[in-house]
Amino acid sequence: MQEEMQPARSGRRKKKRLRFRGVLLILFIILLAVGAYAFVQYQSGLKSAEKNTEIEPVSFDGDPENPDYSNILIMGVDSRGEEQSRTDTMMLLSHNKKTDEVKLTSFMRDIYADIPDYQSYKLNTAYYLGGADLLADTLRSMFGVEIHHYALVDFSNFEQMVDIAAPNGVEIDVEKDMSKLIGVSLKQGVHDLNGKELLGYARFRADNEGDFGRVRRQQQVLAAMKEELISPSAIPQYPKLAGAVRGYVQTDISTADQVKLAVQLALNGGGDLERLTVPVEGSYSYGNYSHAGSVLDIDIEQNKQALSEFLSQPLN
Repeated sequence: MQEEMQPARSGRRKKKRLRFRGVLLILFIILLAVGAYAFVQYQSGLKSAEKNTEIEPVSFDGDPENPDYSNILIMGVDSRGEEQSRTDTMMLLSHNKKTDEVKLTSFMRDIYADIPDYQSYKLNTAYYLGGADLLADTLRSMFGVEIHHYALVDFSNFEQMVDIAAPNGVEIDVEKDMSKLIGVSLKQGVHDLNGKELLGYARFRADNEGDFGRVRRQQQVLAAMKEELISPSAIPQYPKLAGAVRGYVQTDISTADQVKLAVQLALNGGGDLERLTVPVEGSYSYGNYSHAGSVLDIDIEQNKQALSEFLSQPLN
């Protein structure tokens, strides 16, 4: 009897091994297909930005890495082919490494700033005079904030990246009809905006809010982009977007660290993007100087305190 049962058991074990090998083969084929798709899409994104691939990251004198948080200086420029330009957008993206909270601080470009080794000018002049390092040094000296990394993007490249990340558009509640000086015509209401439309919305300032409204809309756009990127429907776009970012965005953050940060935000960054604008309400007045034009004279200590409380970070 035992001799009859032995071949039966052996046959069942053999079938199980064959099924297991079949499952492994299927998994291998799936992984191979996914890897091939990711590689092709990455190369496609890189190719779409190949005219910019000569832009190499410049050296950046960032603060030493902090185990608790990372602050990234984000700058947006409208170079229009010029070698030097002023920063129309200056934001600090702060990532709490322990809680994975993400916070966004916008600095108004007309802040009258003490620029190290230069005469005081508008804050957006710092980049024109000395690039990312000088702008970072200006913010450090004024507000005592740590800046670990930087990222620079030209507005024309922003359009392309939006269209790659969200081929069906990004949902925005357009607050009013807009067309003046933004290159597109937008109607009030909820719409899915493409890259050009989204940039136009972010740059609109032909109303009573002026630059403050423009900064608020820029923050709204980045919050909407964050929600779009952490949605499951955006996952297939990641490889192509990663390739495009390499060509379109100048940064000192390595590709591996970019991917790591993106994964962390996708897995844990589903909450609302907290936002702050500097100067805060009631902390500034309007001034005018012959060499700088119309500016915002700000109470530095009041804004430094507000920034420290918002970021939950000690400032120097």
